[in-house]
Amino acid sequence: MCMCCYREREREMASDNGEFSFPRTPTKGRNGLPKIQTHGKKQEDQICHDDSAPPVKAQTIDELHSLQRKRSVPNTPIKGETQPAFNAVVSEEERQKQQLQSISASLASLTRETGPKVVRGDPDRKSETPRAHVTPTHHVAAPTSDSSLKFTHILYNLSPAELYEQAIKYEKGSFITSSGALATLSGAKTGRSPRDKRVVRDETTEDELWWGKGSPNIEMDEHTFLVNRERAVDYLCSLDKVYVNDQFLNWDPVHRIKVRIVSARAYHSLFMHNMCIRPTTEELEDFGTPDFTIYNAGMFPCNRYTHYMTSSTSIDLNLGRREMVILGTQYAGEMKKGLFGVMHYLMPKRQILSLHSGCNMGKDGDVALFFGLSGTGKTTLSTDHNRYLIGDDEHCWSENGVSNIEGGCYAKCIDLSKDKEPDIFNAIKFGTVMENVVFDEHTREVDYSDKSVTENTRAAYPIEYIPNAKIPCVGPHPKNVILLACDAFGVLPPVSKLSLAQTMYHFISGYTALVAGTEDGIKEPQATFSACFGAAFIMLHPTKYAAMLAEKMKKHGATGWLVNTGWSGGSYGSGKRIKLAYTRKIIDAIHSGKLLEAKYTKTEIFGLEIPTEIEGVPSEILDPANTWPDKAGHRETLVKLGGLFKNNFEGFLNYKIGSDNVTEEILAAGPNLE
Repeated sequence: MCMCCYREREREMASDNGEFSFPRTPTKGRNGLPKIQTHGKKQEDQICHDDSAPPVKAQTIDELHSLQRKRSVPNTPIKGETQPAFNAVVSEEERQKQQLQSISASLASLTRETGPKVVRGDPDRKSETPRAHVTPTHHVAAPTSDSSLKFTHILYNLSPAELYEQAIKYEKGSFITSSGALATLSGAKTGRSPRDKRVVRDETTEDELWWGKGSPNIEMDEHTFLVNRERAVDYLCSLDKVYVNDQFLNWDPVHRIKVRIVSARAYHSLFMHNMCIRPTTEELEDFGTPDFTIYNAGMFPCNRYTHYMTSSTSIDLNLGRREMVILGTQYAGEMKKGLFGVMHYLMPKRQILSLHSGCNMGKDGDVALFFGLSGTGKTTLSTDHNRYLIGDDEHCWSENGVSNIEGGCYAKCIDLSKDKEPDIFNAIKFGTVMENVVFDEHTREVDYSDKSVTENTRAAYPIEYIPNAKIPCVGPHPKNVILLACDAFGVLPPVSKLSLAQTMYHFISGYTALVAGTEDGIKEPQATFSACFGAAFIMLHPTKYAAMLAEKMKKHGATGWLVNTGWSGGSYGSGKRIKLAYTRKIIDAIHSGKLLEAKYTKTEIFGLEIPTEIEGVPSEILDPANTWPDKAGHRETLVKLGGLFKNNFEGFLNYKIGSDNVTEEILAAGPNLE
């Protein structure tokens, strides 16, 4: 008690004019203590501090908890209605019933011809009274199984905070790290299972898709897909609760796709919340029927006796039904890349080119696309603090310009450091999902160098976590198309200007070189080719995407570039890797347009045009022939790499697009060994 209050209290007790006092002649109270007498009128100006408050408006602890959470979805007027009107709003309960009817239809069994009974809310919160539920009214019949007697609780478009609670409480292996990110485990599978991916081959896809040698599309029939779909739906409906995300793909509002993801894990729901485009409240109210649906029953295996199944894992795509089924793998990347494959099919039908690339934009509106396989520097070079990031992985190029397909980034975490990748490091915070990382059991600090679970550790976060992200993630038509290769053979120039035909050739080839070690310590480069720099995800023949790329580049005046971020002065082991500072100077010269004004000479074998001078880059390294001490060795290695290119391209020969054999022109733009 402060001194002024203490003296004031003494005066109260002495004068008997206060609120209470001890009498001069004490009256005995309980246990012999002085009895306190209250009298007089309370004087407000004599109260030093009053922290009293009215009691809460709740009679039970459950009522108190309900007061803690405010409803977040307001009533919104129906479009087209005049204001004000008695029926101009749809109640929240009616809107939720419409959403649940749509979800029940998505989960409908094809054999029973009816969806499950669904109710919104968490079944483990018994105090919550569901505000909406749906019992199927079509094809009402006597119950045929126990599952038809129960309600399936729908956790619909939960927020990251709600999904954190679900994951930590119900999913073993889920923890909050020291940065605030959610650490999870993906189970036995820590990467994609391309050999277990199947695509329904029907009358339509028979002629449209790329089948056969080199294609990522492994066929299955419609019946087998429906068997797996039924298995997945039955599993999901048997659960007490499932997570449902309604979201979008493609930031271009004219060409966006509505997707619905039904999953059994909070981890999967949060992952897709981050990776897809998050709808506003108003967009969610008008969402309606999705364009594509994923049934992620990855915790449940497929039946290995089912036709076309080669393991307990199956990722099945039915483009006719616009559905995807996942069984036997909990790796979340299957959903991301599955939807990317769908966009590779749907977008070209609209004359929109889908691209596996990074994309950034300068302050003057100049856009650049970056293509490259792992280890080429695509992420590093496309993430530039002097430019806006449109996206890091998946894009569309339409008549409106470029647009990011996704709403987030899926970054590798192995050996991540704040010094090397500050934007990614700082994006790992509350809301981010971290897959299969190892952390200190006490401090929860992540050890990014630890590969105990897998080397493929990942972080999925919303793109707005990157400071220079351009929101919305759209931009004008690209001016530059940059193809990155890490050439460990050391014979490709640091930069080459490409013709349209050369751009198509190198785009289809999708080349880089990896350094592989042998047991006796000898290391040598190994060429790697991935069509369109993403063969695992494309649906059509690579030449179709290449032709679209060339058409758009020609129409909008874009220039193609081949940039080697690999070795110079010799192959791996004898030469040196091109300095990142030099590569950045090259990229800067491309962005600024200065490289278009340079003088060029042509190389042998590959016929590439190389500049004679670039500011900030030693001129002697621009032509690989000048950097090799062993000239004969350079020529031999150059011919060897040219042969590898030609051998790889044989799989694309004689493929016709319409009535034109486009590959004839493209082939002529490749290496000439004669």
